Amino acid sequence: MHVVAGSYSPPLDVLDREIFASAAWEHTAVNSQRGGAALGRKLLRRLLRRRAARKPFTAVRTAARIQNAEALHLGAVAARVPAQLYLGHCLPGLPAAAFAGRARGAPYGWDAEDFHDAETEDAIRDPVESAARRMIQSALLPGCIHFTAASPLIGRQYEQVYGVKPLTLLNVFPLAEAPSAPAEPGPISEQRPARLYWFSQTTGPGRGLEAMVAILGRMRVPAELHLRGLVAPDYAARLDSLAQQAGARRPIIYLPPGPAPEMARLASVCDLGLSTEESSPLNRDLCLTNKIFTYLLAGIPQLLSATAAQTALAPELGNAALPGDLSASEATARCLDEFFSDPARIADARRTARESARRRFCWDLEKAKLLESIQRHLPRSGRASG
Repeated sequence: MHVVAGSYSPPLDVLDREIFASAAWEHTAVNSQRGGAALGRKLLRRLLRRRAARKPFTAVRTAARIQNAEALHLGAVAARVPAQLYLGHCLPGLPAAAFAGRARGAPYGWDAEDFHDAETEDAIRDPVESAARRMIQSALLPGCIHFTAASPLIGRQYEQVYGVKPLTLLNVFPLAEAPSAPAEPGPISEQRPARLYWFSQTTGPGRGLEAMVAILGRMRVPAELHLRGLVAPDYAARLDSLAQQAGARRPIIYLPPGPAPEMARLASVCDLGLSTEESSPLNRDLCLTNKIFTYLLAGIPQLLSATAAQTALAPELGNAALPGDLSASEATARCLDEFFSDPARIADARRTARESARRRFCWDLEKAKLLESIQRHLPRSGRASG
């Protein structure tokens, strides 16, 4: 395997280098930040977007350049690497894989991490962006020999809109990344408040954090909010102000991003994971994020907001998932107070989370679907033996 990956954020590039350093596969990092060529691609994208606002475009390559300045460049770099199959990830990865495959006379596939038509409010409201996304997927999805989606509802949406049914491949992780032993955080008290934990590469609006701050302010049980990820100072100041207004008794704790293989272990010392997705834009209502499965691997229960995808998943998680209504802060706070006041219930929920990861929601099991799909479509000479 050879990975071609964009380089677009210096803080995140540091984490990528840690992955590359221990990877068993080869990789090529594509710089999209500096240099005259990168600047030229950005300027071309801007020009094409302005032109598209006046006159509709008809070429898929134009749509790819409008959607992401680096998409075709990634494809050109990927085409330098001979392969039996080119796989793209995220929306720019679809044209990159398609055009690399066509250049090499090889098949291509794609993984839809999101329902990209409604990934963001900008993608929905901006007619040029929306048209580019639709054209890329309409033209290139039918040619995929391997197509996966990160949740059942994302897959259903793609089938309804584009008539192509993907394989659901959950964003789960290897059991080797689980803590070596279950964490025993001890009883909750004023001296050791309940630790409510949320993480992402970046911390910002639209992820339910403002609602969570309001819930925290209404809890009677001592609790504090831990947020891991890059956060802009103005957004942190906004959350801090909201927490103070809500009556939160403890300051929000901001934590730096962590290495990908350590995310479950970092979460395991906390008491409750937060999967607080909002229902808008549509993609947030359909997605199942990596948080859900990281918390299971960490062996901690989680609060699941009532999106369509998370509501459908909740019965499979049993008592490792607490239902949460982000619009009903008082009721959700009361639910959390009751949970944290019952040590036996907490211990049982942690045990259920660990078992759910071991028996169902781990890459050790989920990878079989990926390998079976790829091996079914690869030329016989390119098939793996194990």
